[in-house]
Amino acid sequence: MSAAAMPLPLAGVKVVEIGQNIAGPFASEILARLGAEVIKIERPEGGDDARGWGPPFWHGVATTFQAMNHGKKGIALDLKDPDAIAWLKDFIGGADVLIQNLRPGVMDELGLSSETMLALNPRLIYCSLWAFGHTGPMRLNPGYEPMIQAFAGMFSINGTADGPPSRVGMQVLDLGTGVWAALGTLAALFQRHTTGKGCVVDTSLLETALGWLGVLMAGFSATGEQPVRHRTGNPRVVVFQAFEASDGEIVVAAANDRLFVKLCKELGRPDWASDERFATNALRFKHKPDLLPEMAAIFATQTVAQWVERLEAAGVPCSPIHDFQQVRDQAQTKALGIFQDIPEIDLRVVGLPVSFNGVRPPVGHRAPHIGEHSALFGAPVPKSGKPEKDGA
Repeated sequence: MSAAAMPLPLAGVKVVEIGQNIAGPFASEILARLGAEVIKIERPEGGDDARGWGPPFWHGVATTFQAMNHGKKGIALDLKDPDAIAWLKDFIGGADVLIQNLRPGVMDELGLSSETMLALNPRLIYCSLWAFGHTGPMRLNPGYEPMIQAFAGMFSINGTADGPPSRVGMQVLDLGTGVWAALGTLAALFQRHTTGKGCVVDTSLLETALGWLGVLMAGFSATGEQPVRHRTGNPRVVVFQAFEASDGEIVVAAANDRLFVKLCKELGRPDWASDERFATNALRFKHKPDLLPEMAAIFATQTVAQWVERLEAAGVPCSPIHDFQQVRDQAQTKALGIFQDIPEIDLRVVGLPVSFNGVRPPVGHRAPHIGEHSALFGAPVPKSGKPEKDGA
């Protein structure tokens, strides 16, 4: 069955998104790719801030916005207009899901709180994405990715051992929170199928960060020791890091004793496998200063390609360090078909990382222009005039 003909799991589900930037739009983007009808509400002047988050721009709009909002319909509303708010309440009353990540407190100020909307539509799934969480002394504080990474302790575990703390280079909290919001929404929809009742779903960037840190936090609870930073290594497993070959770096993941034996053989040092200092992972961890420099000296004698060929043949997990072009050129990546082109604008994006009966959901149409579908849904025309045109 082709992707175009595939019945998508969320066909018939109506989602209203009052979102901006990345986290909220990504949550509804996931639902859109799964077949839901997603209608994005934006302000008439400028729309979602992410439209201007460039360069790069593509067809006059930042690629960040294009990647997070394709497959949706767009309505422009002036949320300072009481008539627009009244229309929006009625519109949400006919929806299955509301996803919002406006500045904390704004939805309450607009009269669109979860209590109000669930009273109007008891079957509604009302999903909010926060910076610091839906409760606590900082619940109304705004927040963005870098500051939450810093607040949650993520900076403290990234970077080199002797260097400054560093942030994770991608929007791991924005995107992760979007995934948790989508997952929570799906669970609430499943529950509604049984109970007939809607649900309030809350998640936040801080909770996502703490969730990603769960394994390290458990170790901290046991020892009271702050995790040590490793540029490419692992604080618990040896051998599990990058080594310098003669022409670049190779990541080696001999994550158990059996793989360590195989690695030692390929390095020409089978004696290490029976050395009492290196017989178990705990011993290798204790004696890293004795083991790793000697390994590094051996890896430096051959190229990355030579080591990859040898280690893969021996069954030792390893990988070169690829740049983005190399990733896209890999036969494995191509076989997955995970890179997909948005129709009309020919922008290649990463598809949904899940398949159904072997078929990956297709990407939707391009992201909407500001207010492009307002007339389709009978939305009131903003009193400030027509919505701005997209543009860099």
